Amino acid sequence: MSETATALAEQADDRRQDFLSATTPRWCPGCGCFAVLKSLTATYAALGIPREKLLTISGIGCTSRLPYYTRTFGFHTVHGRAPTVAMGAKLANPELSVWLISGDGDAMAIGGNHTMHLLRRNPDIKMLMLNNQIYGLTKGQASPTSPAGLETKSTPFGVQDNPINPVNLALACGATFVARVPDTNNAMMEEVFAAAHAHRGVAFVEVLLNCVTFHDGAYEQITSKATRDDHSVRLRAGQPMRYGKDGNRVLVHAHGRIEAQVLEDGQPLPANAVAHDPTDPGLAQQLALMAMPELPCALGIFRQVQAPVYGQAC
Repeated sequence: MSETATALAEQADDRRQDFLSATTPRWCPGCGCFAVLKSLTATYAALGIPREKLLTISGIGCTSRLPYYTRTFGFHTVHGRAPTVAMGAKLANPELSVWLISGDGDAMAIGGNHTMHLLRRNPDIKMLMLNNQIYGLTKGQASPTSPAGLETKSTPFGVQDNPINPVNLALACGATFVARVPDTNNAMMEEVFAAAHAHRGVAFVEVLLNCVTFHDGAYEQITSKATRDDHSVRLRAGQPMRYGKDGNRVLVHAHGRIEAQVLEDGQPLPANAVAHDPTDPGLAQQLALMAMPELPCALGIFRQVQAPVYGQAC
């Protein structure tokens, strides 16, 4: 790194420190929450919003400790009710930039109804749902996003339910901005968080979060350097969806659905290659439903459209 780049990085980190409280974060060593806190405060700093114009709200769970660690206005609410508090705060003071932090248990279980109505109403609120597929704070019970067959303290014979797909749920609720990012990629998180802030309306971002204590390695294929290129695809508007270590795989339209095609050396993109369009609701849902190992996990912005914002003049 050049001296100029190093100096700029140090300046950015200094600005980020202004958005960290004096409270020492308390999470398990190696928890993905540390990376999310870093990316969120870096985003706050980069946006240049005064601290008094920022509000960080959470519900219950390991992830919901985050407001304690940010030097903004904050509110640690009760289980599942963070969306209602966020809505009230935004309506009372529309000038606030409201960020809602929740976990998969908090947002998809007891708070499922509140999450659904927040997304369908389209208020100008940014919701980060940190999904570790487990209840961490209460020590390892299955959550609504736990994969079928997972043995936990509450499911010793394996989870019998089909897991909720958070991105698909957000799309079904009509959310106008829907994205997914891994906790291992700070640059991607900051890029998507900034885009969420710029979006006028509700923004829902699923963060694939690793719980090192109760569900370690849940996203290993998507995040490991050895496998991530072959099992994830980055969504960029207007660009074909190529992936693989050598970029030799591409998503195509075939037989009425999305399929993966391997390209031979020097082979041009096929005519039926899929170019990402975040305004196409059908495409967004197909991407949300892609499942490994046949298809890669999609990362980035699935949907981004404009619609009337709740509580604001159209």
